[in-house]
Amino acid sequence: MKILVAGVGNVFLSDDGFGVAVVKRLADADLPDGVTVADFGIRGIHLAYELTGGAYDSVILVDAVSRHSPPGTLYVLKPLTSGCAASFVDAHDMTPEMVLALAGTLGGETGRVLLVGCEPADISPGMELSAPVAEAVDAAAELVLELIDQQIATALAPAGHEEEPAW
Repeated sequence: MKILVAGVGNVFLSDDGFGVAVVKRLADADLPDGVTVADFGIRGIHLAYELTGGAYDSVILVDAVSRHSPPGTLYVLKPLTSGCAASFVDAHDMTPEMVLALAGTLGGETGRVLLVGCEPADISPGMELSAPVAEAVDAAAELVLELIDQQIATALAPAGHEEEPAW
């Protein structure tokens, strides 16, 4: 099974750099064969092209996501591409949904996609994560590792015995 863990976000906008911080933390982790961890930062177009080759069975995106909860709250979401127009793309301001829509427009098969998000406290210019978001980085890295294990277990399950994880 091939899994891509992609950190996205702008390290110059404080908490928007959350995804990049998490993949940096995962860089030293002992990962199963077939798992690739990459920092895509603000290179959403590059991520979309990476997804178009169909090289991955599963993709885990890691990003700051505002869902109006307390800063540092972690989420596991299934990004939707419906309603996202990929006809106009701002290369430096692509949401995960826009990346997936663009990959689809380019003919890409993304496989299963999950988003590990963290509620930001501050996305103003700056290169430091806020305290609650910085404190969530380790927990998010552990969550990504759990999701990797779940994705592998699901792929290895006999046909008809796959279960959706309860998050």
